[in-house]
Amino acid sequence: MSPVSPAVSLLKPAPGHDRPVELRSFLDLLAADGHITREDLERLVDNRRGAALQKKNVLLYIAEQNLEDRLNPGKVLDLDWLTRKLAQYSGQPHFRIDPLGMDAAKVTEVMSYAFTRRHGIMSVEVNENEVVIASAEPFVSSWESGLSQVLRKPIKRVVANPLELERLAKELYRLSTSINYASFKGSNKAPGLGNLEQMLELGKGRDVEANDQHVVNIVDWLLQYAFEQRASDIHVEPRRDIGNVRFRIDGVLYTVYQIPMQVLSAVTSRIKSLARMNVAEKRRPQDGRMKTRGAEGTEVELRLSTMPTAFGEKLVMRIFDPDLLLKSFSELGFGKDDQQRWEQMIRQKHGIVLITGPTGSGKTTTLYSTLGTLATREVNVCTIEDPIEMVEPRFNQMQVQENIDLTFASGVKALLRQDPDIIMIGEIRNLETAEIAIQAALTGHLVFSSLHTNDAPSAITRLLELGVPAYLVKASLIGVVAQRLVRILCPHCKREAEVDGEIWKSLTANWETSMPAKVYEPAGCPECRETGFKGRQGIYEIMPFSDRLQSLSDDPGMLSELRRQAYREGMCSLRLSGVRKVAAGQTSMLEVLRVAPQIN
Repeated sequence: MSPVSPAVSLLKPAPGHDRPVELRSFLDLLAADGHITREDLERLVDNRRGAALQKKNVLLYIAEQNLEDRLNPGKVLDLDWLTRKLAQYSGQPHFRIDPLGMDAAKVTEVMSYAFTRRHGIMSVEVNENEVVIASAEPFVSSWESGLSQVLRKPIKRVVANPLELERLAKELYRLSTSINYASFKGSNKAPGLGNLEQMLELGKGRDVEANDQHVVNIVDWLLQYAFEQRASDIHVEPRRDIGNVRFRIDGVLYTVYQIPMQVLSAVTSRIKSLARMNVAEKRRPQDGRMKTRGAEGTEVELRLSTMPTAFGEKLVMRIFDPDLLLKSFSELGFGKDDQQRWEQMIRQKHGIVLITGPTGSGKTTTLYSTLGTLATREVNVCTIEDPIEMVEPRFNQMQVQENIDLTFASGVKALLRQDPDIIMIGEIRNLETAEIAIQAALTGHLVFSSLHTNDAPSAITRLLELGVPAYLVKASLIGVVAQRLVRILCPHCKREAEVDGEIWKSLTANWETSMPAKVYEPAGCPECRETGFKGRQGIYEIMPFSDRLQSLSDDPGMLSELRRQAYREGMCSLRLSGVRKVAAGQTSMLEVLRVAPQIN
């Protein structure tokens, strides 16, 4: 058996006795380690004489004092640091609360909310072998034996942030109560309309009421939690018995909660109702939008899409950043040279500028931010989109509606009669749209649009393959930008890594680029939820359509030569753009390798 540390001996009570963490004992340990002075210790003890302060958790009280760490000048002894220190002193593991990594339904079944509040504990993990219980009082254990007998499983103790513990318990138990109540009301009802495997039970065909207060609570929690976690998309997915709720964060999907199907159906109905969609129609795909407010009071816009599946109606909500139009080009990820080339292209009076990349590569963000820069009082900015991604008062926005023959092409024809200066066409999908976009550019308008191609030079051949004559491409095109999104390393935990020669060689193929002195890799910390990444930025391939490139654009078979000439004129590939972010310590080599395509 390992010897008991002096810290545990000082804090731990006699066997069979409970002892909450005592302020002076904990401060004595911090002082002994050199984190605080004896003067700090005495001052904090004296200031806590009041009855109200004595009831406050020791860690919370110390954190509120904003003490400087004497061993690390400039750093404050915050609550998270103090929690880790308590875990170290107590000999119990520290547990960093991440709701996305927890099975909320299981952990709330372990004990009641009243029991959780009374003892200041909460189950944070349940598996076949044990139940993990978190608390901020590692030496209070009177509840352990009784709970262990009820659970019939051993208990593993961990130490967690008391504020996070209290907040998580309140949110998850409230959500669990709402789901259980809604499930009870709908327990004898059909498990979700539209389920292809659904068994018809006569007399039991009604769905859960979508306006039920518990369903309202679930939807409110879902939206607020998505905003807190920086989610870009919310997926509500029906399955045979239990539906999934997933968030996309920095391009990766995480399962957040599993909800019984009858409740999931009511949640979907509630959201459709808020978005003024047809709640009764579950057989056809629908699009909608709604606006709400985040925790800080900022307006957040959501775009909704439903789709009938084998088990019911699937719903996806795209969350749009309210600060999108306020972001500068450097915040989007443009380097100094790229920004200069881009601004030179968008300041032209007429012509067409194309942005290319796959779905989810940030094309819309770049387009909106660019239009926001150009939309002064002196110009008329008109857009035709499918659908309108985000409503902006400075733009005149029109949505494609195929059911009344309002297509991109017919929409642009209408826009041309509205005296526009700048036109944005959501996407060029066919020859008709391409021709009308080019016609608009030739008649004195600045036109922005998007294409789906792997890189910038391929946009030229794509237009030719659609059937656009080469002379029209030469006469109208200003330039092309291809882009991708790479995850940015968390500044709080990124660490140095060795440069992998093979990966570096792959990233810099055909480019003479010196290997940087330092590169970094993801590590993982509470700030980034242990992923190592926090946020995303664009990498760009910017190709102004020069006279020399125009001379090579008559034949789609000239793509390779077109690309080589663009490189000679200063265009850097997507991988090279990513390499520059690697050299600047912003992202990792593997992330660039994952995102940026290899173009021969």
